[in-house]
Amino acid sequence: MRLIKNLLAIAAVMATLSPLLVSADQKDNDFKNHSRSERQVQLGPRPFFLVEDMQKSELKSALQQCSEGPFYKTKFSIGHRGAALQFPEETRQSLQAAAIMGAGILECDVTFTKDKELVCRHSQCDLHTTTNIMETPLTGKCSVQPDLASATPYANVNCCTSDITLAEFKTLKGKMDGANTSAKTVAGYMSGTPSFRTDTYAGNGIVMSHKEYIVLTKKLNVSMTPELKEALVPMPFNGFTQEMYAQKMIDEYKEAGVNPSRVYPQSFHIEDILYWLANEPEFGKQAVSLEDLNTPEDVVDATARLPELVANGVQIVAPPTWALVTLDANKKIVPSDYAKAIKASGLKIITWTLERSGLLKNVKSNSYYYQSVLDGIKTDGDTMVLLDVLAKDVGVMGVFSDWAATVTYYANCMNLK
Repeated sequence: MRLIKNLLAIAAVMATLSPLLVSADQKDNDFKNHSRSERQVQLGPRPFFLVEDMQKSELKSALQQCSEGPFYKTKFSIGHRGAALQFPEETRQSLQAAAIMGAGILECDVTFTKDKELVCRHSQCDLHTTTNIMETPLTGKCSVQPDLASATPYANVNCCTSDITLAEFKTLKGKMDGANTSAKTVAGYMSGTPSFRTDTYAGNGIVMSHKEYIVLTKKLNVSMTPELKEALVPMPFNGFTQEMYAQKMIDEYKEAGVNPSRVYPQSFHIEDILYWLANEPEFGKQAVSLEDLNTPEDVVDATARLPELVANGVQIVAPPTWALVTLDANKKIVPSDYAKAIKASGLKIITWTLERSGLLKNVKSNSYYYQSVLDGIKTDGDTMVLLDVLAKDVGVMGVFSDWAATVTYYANCMNLK
């Protein structure tokens, strides 16, 4: 009996690992066809919790019918900085977790080090809140170091990837993004993780270079969406121009032999998108124009820019979720006028970021992603309602999420590839 149990355990492990053990050619075929190995996806309890938390509706009934799967990777599910709800963002563990949860596309926010090497960080200057740099000797290289004569010595610290070399960057450990700026000690400063996240998986976050990210995503058999982050140092940086920066990012995919069809370069700056369209058209045609929208006035301006984006050859636009939805007279979530205008323009839509607001019962204090529909939110299950409107009524082609399992569950249930 014990032997049988052991054999069954080994078989289960091999089944889980099988997507990583097939040949490269087989991986490409699996990605297209959602073969048996591609369905080795583990969603965990969260999407099931959200479905059960929904108010009674046809959508809830439909989603409940999908609880047995099968579940497979889908490009509709995009891992935002990996799986940043519970794993240190931009780390190997975070990316792997998102892939396990079925994300068919993984993100690396791309910035550069002092020696002009590309690394995955959401901001060029976030090392003090996303890594353990403050407890290492590298603190002495930070742009703004602790003021030990102050009552709050860590209030204004600022540590950038451009302060250190790639080799030094690789000695750091990723942690959950957050800091207690009023702390008097390093330990106190580093204990600022938001309450709706967790430090459970934050003990040994492996930070990634952009090249390492490419190698990992190829092994995981997923597509890639690198975002060229804004340089927070004057450009050119020691002779490194913005154009060289944009080109270097694409060159690393070409050097790795990645098919351009599996890369979705992103930027908030239209100049980067236009550079790729002009100089790397095979990559540029899938470039994603990110829209930095914070107010209703921003949405008005973004709507006015749509014809220019189309005229310049942009094919994909990515606004935040709140800008694509509004409430009707019955407080039902519906597409916004901006969403309708994007659709009418012929542009494709990706949106960000689901699962980044904590408990929705507290949404009024975490309102960025729901600011246009606050009065229509009643339970955490409304996450699925928002997702349904984005998919069916707005017609987005993909959704960034801090917890890919939620989007994967919905996409699988609705047969979105």
